[in-house]
Amino acid sequence: MRSLFRRAKIIAIVLAFAATALPANVSAQQTQSRLFDVTKSKKLRVCMYPLYYAISFRDPKTNELRGLDIELAGELAKELGAQLEFVESGFGTFIADLQANKCEIGMFALGATLKRAQAVEFSKPYMLASIFAVAKKDGKIKSWADLDTPGTKVAVLLGSYIETVIKQTFESATVVSIQPPSTREAELSAGRVDAIMVDYPTVLRAKEEFDWAVNIDPPQKLGATLVAYAVQPGDQIWLNYINLFVDTVKLDGRLSSIAAKYHLEGSIAP
Repeated sequence: MRSLFRRAKIIAIVLAFAATALPANVSAQQTQSRLFDVTKSKKLRVCMYPLYYAISFRDPKTNELRGLDIELAGELAKELGAQLEFVESGFGTFIADLQANKCEIGMFALGATLKRAQAVEFSKPYMLASIFAVAKKDGKIKSWADLDTPGTKVAVLLGSYIETVIKQTFESATVVSIQPPSTREAELSAGRVDAIMVDYPTVLRAKEEFDWAVNIDPPQKLGATLVAYAVQPGDQIWLNYINLFVDTVKLDGRLSSIAAKYHLEGSIAP
């Protein structure tokens, strides 16, 4: 009973905020929202990428999904009183998946870039991301300066914000875009590329899984990017609810507690 009262109170706050956050003619027109659909159907569909270590990844030993956003998706479903359903997606497909109504929200540490914001709406940020490199201990890459040189091949994940930043930043290296199910790590292990350009969770994964992996840190942050959740545009009520959820898990400590579990406490947005 107490949890039902809590959910009703949160929804009431969101609706009240939506009414004041929008012009009168707009707020009067929005009579439908994914918030209403989810609370009525008792089902929340979350798009996620199952190969994102520490964020949303399928443990090969148990076949269970684990990670920061897997657990936070569970917290969101709990707040909504809804059954959680994961929909496999990816960095190159999540926009189309949202537009096709395959899920209500994308939750896998999405970089909130201006280009992506032309097609989706982002929540308040909950993490900050930047770019690192991973190379082989016995390889030719010994420092950051070795990366952007003629004849050097660096791999990026197709559709990721890292792909865009590296292609705009590097002038001499050959940038190889990797399409899943192929992986950057496999390309590096096989010697087809000299380094992979990744975020911090992927650094953690590479160093845990491969004894040859060494991280190469940039002299200053590269591609510093806000990380947020993505929803379809035009649903201010749903976006307000997700923003309130982000604020709530920051305030009550759930975000920092779960992040620490996956060694991501240094990536939490203020």
